[in-house]
Amino acid sequence: MENPTDIDWLVGIMRRLLAPDGCPWDREQTLQSLRPFLLEEAYEVLDAIDEGDREHHVEELGDLLFQIVFQTQLAGHTMNDVIGVIGEKLIRRHPHVFGEVRVRDAQEVLVNWEQIKQQERGKPQGLLDGVPRAMPALPRAHRLSSKAAKVGFDWPDVAAVREKVAEELRELDEAAEGGNRQAMERELGDLLFALVNWARKLEIDPEEALRGTNRRFARRFAQVETELTRRGRTLAESDLDEMEVLWQQAKQDERS
Repeated sequence: MENPTDIDWLVGIMRRLLAPDGCPWDREQTLQSLRPFLLEEAYEVLDAIDEGDREHHVEELGDLLFQIVFQTQLAGHTMNDVIGVIGEKLIRRHPHVFGEVRVRDAQEVLVNWEQIKQQERGKPQGLLDGVPRAMPALPRAHRLSSKAAKVGFDWPDVAAVREKVAEELRELDEAAEGGNRQAMERELGDLLFALVNWARKLEIDPEEALRGTNRRFARRFAQVETELTRRGRTLAESDLDEMEVLWQQAKQDERS
């Protein structure tokens, strides 16, 4: 009997699913069609981390691993290919662990990492070329600005970037007054980018900050719905004033 904890066992399951007499849905998939599932599984891992549920975390890591195995098989790779490449890369990029290089701190590790990446590419690349274009916009903005800041392209302090936020907000107001939708979209993008940089200066991860706000909003809104249901009313039968009172109560309950 095959070992159900061996990676080859999982690969075997995937091969069976993709066999001519395997699963019709799996056989229809392509690397492109699997893109949303890969992202979804990664986000579900994040949810499990936030919940602090160990068993759920293991389950979601398994789902994410399955997506990697799925893509590996579709692309005609082997898990040995994938494991070999990442293993060699980790050894190569950690010469302070696997070689004779000495480092003072984690920051120097990052500097060496970037230098080794540049050497691996063989030809010069722009500083920002390595930031994946398919990343969600908020974390990509944070990554782009962080990399630029490392070479000195940055606001001198928190106050300066705070003023930039105010400037971009004024420009968005002006665009809104003019009614030019294209201009409004551009200025809103500039404002969001400035806010990301403000967060970076405050040493706050904007993605995590917004995820936290999303969770609080969803939790409070659910409490509003629950209380309306208890009163025998629906959202459609309520009004903004009533919902606002219930919303404030939900906020108060969180603090108590």
